Amino acid sequence: MTLKGARERRVHTGGVELCVAELGDPEQPTVVLVHGYPDSKEVWSEVAARLADRCGFHVVLYDVRGHGRSTAPRPLRGGFTLAKLTDDFLAVVDAVSPDRPVHVVGHDWGSVQSWEFVTVGRTEGRIASFTSMSGPSLDHFGHWINARVKRPTPRRVGQLLGQGAKSWYVYLLHTPALPELAWRGPLGKRWPKILQRVEKVPADDYPTPSLPSDAAHGAWLYRDNVRARLRRPRPDAYAHAPVQLITPQGDAFLSERLYDDLDQWVPRLTRRTLPAKHWIPRTRPDQLAAWIEEFVTSVEGGRTEPAATGRHGDRFGGQLVLVTGAGSGIGRATAFAFAEAGARVVAVDRDAEAAARTAELSRLIGAPEAWAETADVSDEQAMEKLAEKVHRAYGVLDVLVNNAGIGLSGSFFTTTTDDWRKVLDVNLWGVIHGCRLFGARMAERGQGGHIVNIASAAAYQPSRALPAYSTSKAAVLMLSECLRAELAARDIGVTAICPGIVNTNITSTARFTGVDEAEERRRQKHSARLYGLRNYPPEKVAEAVLDAVTHNRAVVPVTPEARGAHLLSRFTPAVLRRLARVEPKW
Repeated sequence: MTLKGARERRVHTGGVELCVAELGDPEQPTVVLVHGYPDSKEVWSEVAARLADRCGFHVVLYDVRGHGRSTAPRPLRGGFTLAKLTDDFLAVVDAVSPDRPVHVVGHDWGSVQSWEFVTVGRTEGRIASFTSMSGPSLDHFGHWINARVKRPTPRRVGQLLGQGAKSWYVYLLHTPALPELAWRGPLGKRWPKILQRVEKVPADDYPTPSLPSDAAHGAWLYRDNVRARLRRPRPDAYAHAPVQLITPQGDAFLSERLYDDLDQWVPRLTRRTLPAKHWIPRTRPDQLAAWIEEFVTSVEGGRTEPAATGRHGDRFGGQLVLVTGAGSGIGRATAFAFAEAGARVVAVDRDAEAAARTAELSRLIGAPEAWAETADVSDEQAMEKLAEKVHRAYGVLDVLVNNAGIGLSGSFFTTTTDDWRKVLDVNLWGVIHGCRLFGARMAERGQGGHIVNIASAAAYQPSRALPAYSTSKAAVLMLSECLRAELAARDIGVTAICPGIVNTNITSTARFTGVDEAEERRRQKHSARLYGLRNYPPEKVAEAVLDAVTHNRAVVPVTPEARGAHLLSRFTPAVLRRLARVEPKW
């Protein structure tokens, strides 16, 4: 397998010949991608293409010694030390970027060795920045272990045991001959299917045919370095360049706690998390390319300090988020919360002026980009045009928030068929249109995502005054549960948010059936006054939305009364049925 459009060269260093591939314009900033174990440089093919074609960088990849089309040292023992890997790195960067420092990106063992590059004195001035993912510094790891052994607490002991369990494969790789036999035999043959099934890596031309020999040679990365460095970690392993740490939250091999003490070793540190498993260069290339581009651009522009972020850090940095009903209330608060967390925001509302105001304020709050779009979510053709424009102009969504909704109150027999159609068209069909049109492209892209549907506590709390509204929201809740089950295999989470009584303008615009206009206005004002007295802010719902996406929650009741009603619906539904009979006093 070769990288499409790549220029290849051979670099000789330390008795080995390294295969180096280049993409893009050599006059632009150079990004060096370093692969891990048991990979070759082709693990980066999707990310490399995006960095070169979309971002305009000079992208360099090389096969680590003994991997891919680079030759292996002889003998293997002692040929993979961090010192020799650093020699290889310097030989590569001297060949591809002799006059300018490079931006290093490492995954797995590529990150482990790149930590060595960015913390030793002889590389100072040759590295402009470092992006690390799924591979800690062995020195930092050693100090992390020592700190927990010397000062054990139940929490610290739990962290040690947890990481020890995740590191099971490290022990096996230290056994003589067994890893080589396994990789050259059944494991090497089954590895592509294992990656597809467990890591959800797309079925394509990765891994390369060199996998069995790559994995057999790469076992010496562990044998030559791990035990020696963990026993005697360097005391001066401080990073001399800005570092971006990307942590996959579902990594089966590394605990997030490994990086708790990283700030003491990295003066200029940017942290980001991703809801994904270990092999993110293959499963999340769009997000990685966006974060690498943003980080490299900021360093090239002279900004080396991480940008100020909210409670969720830069978890959503660069992600594309669309919110319907974003002109006010929960929708606007949610757009602002994502903007503060670094997301690119598409604010959709049928009120063009309100949508434009939300987009404008989102940019001021922190969104790198924000756009306003006008659409009526109940209009299928309008939503199809919106989806076509969004996908063409902005890209595939990472997060969809179906928030637009209307209120309707009145008894069943005073609710006309037109009333039913209006509330179901917006509250249910609006959600269906959003999930179908935007969710399908998420699934087709194959890089995960999240759909948030704003339901209501009325979805599980019956009321004689809300038959149509409660029915629409109950349908949204069940739709969300069904979609969650269907899309789980595609790494797309689905959440139903059930806010409860929240101080928004939905009460002042809600319709009341079976009464004249004067009485309807009186009831609207009465409801708005009660909601105002409760005064639960929409910003708290927005925070619940971001938390639900971060932790992939299924159903999230928000207000205390919504949580209480949810518990009653599960354990004592008869109580809610009795309460439902109470006639509201207007």
